Amino acid sequence: MREELSARQGAPDPLTRGQFSDGQRYFTVRASSAEVPDSFQVYAGGDPADIVVVVSGLVSWNLRATWGDGWRTARAEWKAWFKDQAFMVFYNGRPPASGNVRVCNG
Repeated sequence: MREELSARQGAPDPLTRGQFSDGQRYFTVRASSAEVPDSFQVYAGGDPADIVVVVSGLVSWNLRATWGDGWRTARAEWKAWFKDQAFMVFYNGRPPASGNVRVCNG
């Protein structure tokens, strides 16, 4: 029965790294390839056609963010926060936990 259900639902996309939210919308982070991806894309609301940003140059560390239509005019602060969240999900599979932050200074 489980095999039948998973066959109907389809196999999970091996390129999907995870999701995060800005409190209003959900965003999905997807790598360009399974082995040593050079870029990732983030799309909104489960719609791969609604690309928010593509970050390229991961292998060379010559990073470039290309914003999708409708997202280019977002505030610089939101874009910086968004890229930070996207990188966390790309590398860790999830955004950082919200809550108190402890800092050790020594």
